[in-house]
Amino acid sequence: MAEELRKRSEIEDKYKWDLTHIYPSDEAWQKEYDQVMAQLGTLDAYDGHVAEDPKKAILAVDALSESMSKLFDYAFLRKETDNADNTALALKDKGMRLYVMLSTKASFLEPELLQMSEKDLQALLEDPELKDYDAMLRRMLQMKPHTLSKEQERLIAMMGEVAEAPESIFSALTDADMKFPPILLPDGSEQELTEGNYSTFIRSDDREVRRQAFHNIMSTYEFYGNTIAGTYGTSVKKDQFMADSHHFASAREAAMKPLEIPESVYDNLIETVHEFLPALQEYLRLRKELLQLDELHLYDLYTPMVKGFKMDLPYEKAFDLVLEGLKPMGADYIEKLKEARDNRWIDVFPSMGKSSGAFSAGDLKDVHPYVLLNHNNNLDSAFTIAHELGHSMHSFYSNTTQPSPKRHYSLFVAEVASTCNEAVMQRYLTETMTEPKAQAFLLNHLLEQFRTTVFRQTMFAEFEKKSHEMAAEGIPLTKESLSDVYFKLNETYYGETCYMDRDIASEWMRIPHFYNAFYVYVYATGLCAAISLSEKILKEGESAVKDYRKFLSAGCSVPPIEALKLAGIDMSKPEPVRRALEVFRETVQKMREVMGK
Repeated sequence: MAEELRKRSEIEDKYKWDLTHIYPSDEAWQKEYDQVMAQLGTLDAYDGHVAEDPKKAILAVDALSESMSKLFDYAFLRKETDNADNTALALKDKGMRLYVMLSTKASFLEPELLQMSEKDLQALLEDPELKDYDAMLRRMLQMKPHTLSKEQERLIAMMGEVAEAPESIFSALTDADMKFPPILLPDGSEQELTEGNYSTFIRSDDREVRRQAFHNIMSTYEFYGNTIAGTYGTSVKKDQFMADSHHFASAREAAMKPLEIPESVYDNLIETVHEFLPALQEYLRLRKELLQLDELHLYDLYTPMVKGFKMDLPYEKAFDLVLEGLKPMGADYIEKLKEARDNRWIDVFPSMGKSSGAFSAGDLKDVHPYVLLNHNNNLDSAFTIAHELGHSMHSFYSNTTQPSPKRHYSLFVAEVASTCNEAVMQRYLTETMTEPKAQAFLLNHLLEQFRTTVFRQTMFAEFEKKSHEMAAEGIPLTKESLSDVYFKLNETYYGETCYMDRDIASEWMRIPHFYNAFYVYVYATGLCAAISLSEKILKEGESAVKDYRKFLSAGCSVPPIEALKLAGIDMSKPEPVRRALEVFRETVQKMREVMGK
């Protein structure tokens, strides 16, 4: 069962990330903040005069952007570990204000560059002194039809803080203010329920504990449903406003075109996943049989199907397991993972006020990435370590290989390295844990990875598509209308086999990724690419690792589809999704065989 939620002061320092690697103190942060604030005015000299010396203008804006990025990331990370810390909240607010001010000040750059002739822009692309910026200039030329006048772009940039408001409100409500009814345990005691420990309760062997966790979480969100619907609806309308302002046909095009990803990738994913919904139903029927249930409820989907097999994985043991499992990635890769653990790149345990979930923050050019975890002592948390460190290694190789303007890899490939780590680790565990129950347990984990990462995230992608289409058609985004859409999607994906608990209609309210529109689909495409990549690495060894390292090191120096081609995967076609889902279907059958069903 989950541990009692601790205060941050009660956690040993070795399990908390060390932000002094960025700034030695808040005072040092403030000093650089003041310096950058004072330098903002230097950009005025280029406003209206970019064409006179475009090279100098580009370099001046980029230098300030790098400083701002470091300031913002420190403030963001300070807040994430305690959303009730007023000092940290103030730093985050100041960091956001600086970001908006710099965006506003620098908003002249792209419109003025795009006012230059194509011949002059091509000359900039070919200038050896601007080689580090050729990818930026390439994308800028592609976005020329969607760039507004300098004055209009400045106004849009000034809206930055307002545009971030829905996500900030959602975070404050769900991470700091919202409280959930406690869980009544079988022994009669009560335990606090949070977003951080929900994953433990929903996986409990005790069905009543699972039911309580599911109901207590979902009903609480439903209670705040009007507020959350208003917040999310505003976010969707913001997306639509930005798309309309920049002459995109839709909010989805506005999200995908700058990433150089055709919208057909999104549609191919949904269509291919729908082809394999019968395989999902077969898996759900197997789950129902193995759990010996008359009705399979939605709160039964996360508990292990294999009973009597436990993996108790405290953080140290889980991390060692990750190191062993990822040895095929190369010795230097493993040494860097050890450095992340030993040099406090990672914030490990849940604590009061800490943000839920897990992430890797890798935007810092001259500082290592940071990882936030909420570790529970189970296999899923061990896979989360591998997952987030995959992100961090992607950032590390891009940051140390590419010049600063080319180091930021696309959102489209953001989930590939993380899920590739998981796939390689899965294979290691399957090969070393040969006892039938262990095999069944690991097959259960792989099936759940497919269900939650491919099927579930694709369902989320459909929800985003539908909610934005509703906004575009003028349909009000209310608690009732959004919950109805989400409930019907669950019926499509799960209704043939599962009892449709009405509480599920409120689940959309707790998904933070919806405030970063048209992003969740990359989890699904990322897993499909990762399955293929992991197979290549494990079968071909060093040569495949070498090609994979090219992908990790590419940053945004090439379009993301081309970056994946460096490692031998073509995601512009539906075949990688179909191949991955064939693996899912085969794994369902393997699970039946192992369990004698």
